[in-house]
Amino acid sequence: MGKSLKKRALEFVGRDKELRLLESLQAKKSSSLVVVKGRRRIGKSRLIDEFAEGKKTYKFVGLPPINETTKEKELDEFARQLSALTGMPEVKVDDWSKLFALLSEKVSKGKVVVVFDEISWMGSQDDLFLGKLKTAWDELFSKNPQLIMILCGSVSMWIDDHILNSRAFYGRISWTIDLQPLPLNDCNKLLIAQGFRGSDYEKFKILSVTGGIPWYLEQMQGKLSADENIQRQCFTKGGILVEEFGRIFYEIFGKRDHVYKSLVEAIASGPADYETISKRSGYQSSGRLSEYLDNLTKGGFIARDYTWSIKSGKESRLSLYRLKDNYLRFFLKYIEPRLNQIDKGRLSALSLSQLSGWEAILGLQFENLVLANRKLVLDRLHIRPESVLADNPYFQRGTKNGKGCQVDYLIQTKYHNLYAIEIKFSQGEIDGRVIEEMEEKLSRINKSSKDVILPVLIHVNGVKASVREREYFHEIIDFGDFLLT
Repeated sequence: MGKSLKKRALEFVGRDKELRLLESLQAKKSSSLVVVKGRRRIGKSRLIDEFAEGKKTYKFVGLPPINETTKEKELDEFARQLSALTGMPEVKVDDWSKLFALLSEKVSKGKVVVVFDEISWMGSQDDLFLGKLKTAWDELFSKNPQLIMILCGSVSMWIDDHILNSRAFYGRISWTIDLQPLPLNDCNKLLIAQGFRGSDYEKFKILSVTGGIPWYLEQMQGKLSADENIQRQCFTKGGILVEEFGRIFYEIFGKRDHVYKSLVEAIASGPADYETISKRSGYQSSGRLSEYLDNLTKGGFIARDYTWSIKSGKESRLSLYRLKDNYLRFFLKYIEPRLNQIDKGRLSALSLSQLSGWEAILGLQFENLVLANRKLVLDRLHIRPESVLADNPYFQRGTKNGKGCQVDYLIQTKYHNLYAIEIKFSQGEIDGRVIEEMEEKLSRINKSSKDVILPVLIHVNGVKASVREREYFHEIIDFGDFLLT
């Protein structure tokens, strides 16, 4: 009979592009197999529920991969859910093919959505699971031209290895959605939906902890200030963000969670290259370090930022790994060292201003927020995406012929414009020193004579009038502008 999913009480915000894409699949004259992946808490299930609202839907969720989880328990749980969704008697089977056949009988005709949520959990105990699903798709599910099957999961590296890069599913996937954090303007809408009416700086403080992760933002209470919300969720026993780190890493990385944690710790204080990470973490660069870093990248926790030659436009082999997940950095820097005090209830009056190095960490979090919202930056600077040759955090190594330099975010266009963006956090208004710093830094950039550097400043707490009066910057952008876009 299926189940028409109902809206949750909380307003659904954003994901318009993804919803339009899913809706467009219904216009096809053939079945669709869709993959939805992304970081835990990113909103995959909520997106699917929103799409499936009012539609005939069969949604199945795998059991978490704890020590007690077995193939038999996964089969039994699927059978239980199948019975609840269809009304058929609960069956005891020892083979996924039998369950898929039973399900196919209920979804053979008409418009229907089938969802396998946390599919890596379902298949974690049976090496033949995906092969049998592929066969069931080919022989049963795909025969209904109005069926949409969605395979969803938080373990992106598992999905990449076992589905997207698997020969078994080659040519069968209609679309892949790699769900990213909400853009800043949608984060703002979600906070407003929560009843939060704080200033742009208050919202910035929340986002410096949560990033654009919807579920974290949903935990913020509108009647509390940013500091009160952060104190409640991060420094109070039972707070959601006190426990979250362990859940993320164990559920995704299992028994190797300590390995991945050590790599994240190696870049928690700022971007680092491969060799530096190897030294800090103690893992040999010749071993599996590259694989582990790749898995963290696939999981959406870190980014590998490649620099490039401005003169040739070619990407360099040089790169820096950046911790792009704001929550992970905040946890490692400020929550984990205080877990014992939190457990004893001793931090009920903790103020963010008491956190050592807080301003420097806010600077890194600010950079992450901007780099995760490049489209908003391009729009604000009136740069057409197709004109961009390269854009990334930029760095050049010092040599005998020139000094090194680093730019928070550099956009190179085919019109020989170099937008050199300084992402500057300050507790107060930014003064004229920023101009001297930029002039010195940008004088080192190795560029051609045709290239023109256009300095851009993105700030949070204002800029002194003297800075604006000097008209050095091509654009001065307030963080709050991105919230209202």
